[in-house]
Amino acid sequence: MNAADKDILSKIDYTLLAQNAAPAQVRKLCAEAARYGFASVCVPACYVETAAAALAGLDSRVAVCTVAGFPLGYSTTQSKLFETRQALDQGASEIDMVINVGMLLSGGEDYVLDEIRLLKQETGGKILKVIIETCLLDEKSKLTACALVTRAGADFIKTSTGFSTGGATVEDVRLLRANVGADVKVKAAGGIRTAELARALVEAGADRLGMSAAIKAFGLE
Repeated sequence: MNAADKDILSKIDYTLLAQNAAPAQVRKLCAEAARYGFASVCVPACYVETAAAALAGLDSRVAVCTVAGFPLGYSTTQSKLFETRQALDQGASEIDMVINVGMLLSGGEDYVLDEIRLLKQETGGKILKVIIETCLLDEKSKLTACALVTRAGADFIKTSTGFSTGGATVEDVRLLRANVGADVKVKAAGGIRTAELARALVEAGADRLGMSAAIKAFGLE
């Protein structure tokens, strides 16, 4: 494997968020992430402790990531805060939250801004990624989301949950990269199943990639 692809591996949030995910699969995910030097494992909240224990046993620096308000984003802010607080207490160091897309699209920018700010206050020095579900937004709404994520002080803006009508595109990554603040990174996720697309997304400006098929995509099996 060339150096460029090895660098891409270090940007991958190795993801298992399927409804039928089981503890044994989470432990396997952790072992593979540690072996290949991925950035994190992204697992359901109920498996944060399982992942943290597995990675500790492997003496790995791979981070534990989980989700809040996933995948639809319309749970209450207090629910998202509780999910975040519990996940951090159980060993997560990265939280991927989903915004309330309906509020964004109906003029509720203040609601979205306040929610992101509150979750960032909760995460403190840990990483908060904000999923805006680009496939449901027009360009104007994407630009508004970029401004809100920047103003709220989040660490990342993220394209997609992978559970809606579309996933990451090169065009969206370029748009987000050009319109978020200098301190905000970009995570591409949803439908990234080939090394070719992963490379294109990184070239377009993605700092992280959410991938469940990383092993197959890069021929690591």
